[in-house]
Amino acid sequence: MTRPALKEWDTQTQLLTQGRLSLLIRKGGVMETHDGFEVEHRSFLLYPTFLHQNAAELQAQYQPLLRDDPQPGTIHLPALAEVVAVHKIESLDTALRLEPLQALTAAAIERRFHYRNRPWVHALLLRIRPLTPPLDVPETPEMLGCVSWVPLGNLEIAAGKAVIPEAELQRRQQHLQELIQT
Repeated sequence: MTRPALKEWDTQTQLLTQGRLSLLIRKGGVMETHDGFEVEHRSFLLYPTFLHQNAAELQAQYQPLLRDDPQPGTIHLPALAEVVAVHKIESLDTALRLEPLQALTAAAIERRFHYRNRPWVHALLLRIRPLTPPLDVPETPEMLGCVSWVPLGNLEIAAGKAVIPEAELQRRQQHLQELIQT
């Protein structure tokens, strides 16, 4: 089975795998199709990327997690992500209300919201299950570039228990729903 991976900033991947956060706000990379980012997969590996990671776009409390790539040329895949909920947010006010639930600053959310003059973002609530053991794969030329989804081929994986209990994830989902419906 070909396993897809979602490229996400290393810092945000750390926060997800630590269970500190469960929400990503996505718009897409410069090489995405004209329509931009789509949630093509409901289960995928997290692919930490250091490309375009920007301290100015991370909330101050998360900036200490920024680091240089510890193994250039090797992708360290730490976890399996499962989509619990996905929302296409077409109101900037609603998108900005999500700031406390994820790692980006309000300015970064606004920039992503307006990227390519398409006013929307996706909010993805994720269940994160660490790989046991984590998987290291060599980075190939096909993996490079500003794209969200990367097919990794046939990889055998084993994923452990979710990093946060299901009751806590449901609480986070309810809070997300409340913020979106406000």
